[in-house]
Amino acid sequence: MSEISKQLIDLIKNSFKDVYGLELNDDLVMVEIPKDTSHGDYSTNIAMRLAKELHKSPRDIALGVKDTFLKSPFVLNVEIAGPGFINFYLKKDSITGIISKILKEGDEYGRNDFGNHEKVMVEYVSANPTGDLHLGHARGAAYGDTLTRILNFSGYDVLREYYVNDAGNQIETLGNSLYERYKEALGLPFDISKIGYQGKDVIKLAKNIAKADKDKWVNDDSIERKDYFKKVGTKLELDKIKVDLDLYRVGFDHYQSELDLYRSGKVENVLEALKKTPYTYTKDDALWLKTTDFNDDKDRVLVKSDGSLTYFTPDIAYHKDKFDRGYEHLINIFGADHHGYMARLKAGLKILGYDDNKLEFRIIQIVRLMENGEEVKMSKRTGNAVTIRELCEDVGVDVARYFFISKPIISHLDFDLNLARKQSNENPVYYIQYAYARMNSILTKENDYEIKDSYPLLVNEKEIALLKHIGTFKDTLIDVCKIKEVNILSNYAYKLAQLFHSFYNDLKVIDPENKELTKERLALVRASQITLKNVLNLLGVEAKESM
Repeated sequence: MSEISKQLIDLIKNSFKDVYGLELNDDLVMVEIPKDTSHGDYSTNIAMRLAKELHKSPRDIALGVKDTFLKSPFVLNVEIAGPGFINFYLKKDSITGIISKILKEGDEYGRNDFGNHEKVMVEYVSANPTGDLHLGHARGAAYGDTLTRILNFSGYDVLREYYVNDAGNQIETLGNSLYERYKEALGLPFDISKIGYQGKDVIKLAKNIAKADKDKWVNDDSIERKDYFKKVGTKLELDKIKVDLDLYRVGFDHYQSELDLYRSGKVENVLEALKKTPYTYTKDDALWLKTTDFNDDKDRVLVKSDGSLTYFTPDIAYHKDKFDRGYEHLINIFGADHHGYMARLKAGLKILGYDDNKLEFRIIQIVRLMENGEEVKMSKRTGNAVTIRELCEDVGVDVARYFFISKPIISHLDFDLNLARKQSNENPVYYIQYAYARMNSILTKENDYEIKDSYPLLVNEKEIALLKHIGTFKDTLIDVCKIKEVNILSNYAYKLAQLFHSFYNDLKVIDPENKELTKERLALVRASQITLKNVLNLLGVEAKESM
């Protein structure tokens, strides 16, 4: 929390202890900045929250502690409003003190230890390595990357993981497609019906294999040949995905192969462990798991009647492995089509003795790409689904990322291409980046400011509003960590830009006739610039020095 918030919360706790003998927890005491500045600098509803416990009206409770608040050296005045809101008016030097903190901490401003080094694994994207990343992946990638940046900045020990589904039927199809294209490249008969993936990249890779290996694999039906074509095909597609993710400024610490889970024996071990529990049974020659005992809507098949495993079995093994690697909390970022998967996976882990509450799901809702009021479903260039790369080439990486994280992920999102392409203040990304460029322009012309305990000349309401907002940066990050909605930070960035533009348009920053005021306002500009840059870095958006 900000320094001012902490001071106020401590003041409230101490006052209620002195007057009413209550020991209050920090979580119970909430302070916020009123939208209407006439209602004070900060406000709390603590009196209303304690009415039942104290058997008094909220207004009487508030009046009972008012005098103790007025004894504080940083409180100018206190008013009791409405049914019992307590509004604090602070001495301006207590608000302006945030500037020196920001100037001293620089790139580290906002960093906090809320996470207390908890080991968290976040899995996101995890698209099958059989094609390009589309808009649904784009939203999950932007959200996952931004969330992990914020968690890292807030004291969590985070591992970013991509689960590579390289052991399923789609990989079989990819390997077969590549093999048939390989025969085609050699001028030999091939089976077009076995080519499930028609991409030009598959054709190009097949030609390279034909050039290097000649007819080595012709008429070879061995496991070695099949594994080879699946392996090189998977690598080709995964490498493409990595290039697009890099363009999108999305990174991973580890790529976990499903095939490696099988080879390590971890999938078989999980299956044997499940069989030893009272929750498996055989029906229709298949092995089932009683997930309905754990809030699932129906039981799930582990082993099909033909002896092959369902996807559910290796997925349980994978999540067991996550916990076994020492991670205390797991966050899975899945698409909307995975909504029904949560209960069964939690059930599987609980049956194995793991705390399923340590597995958290974030479900990404559907994206619609809109242009001229109509939905765009296909790429004009390829006739296929619009990819991340195409979108970034069209509107830019900054806009693509920001638009996808500008709304809660539980909400459907309409991505407005017309707005995204605009180079004007109507486009929120342009508006925010223009604020940063303005800050940079001012400080390029003049940067004579000082780091001091307070800035007594900053008393204008535009200055105070900006100061209070940049002072809540750390609180904002903690809010994101608590509810895992990164649009809180994108909204924070937009409001910071609003407040700065308002400050800049109404007040003269550089005033040759008032050098001391100029110094203090320059310090405020620099503190705002540091804050906005730190915010943009967490959002994965460039802080542009000029526009």
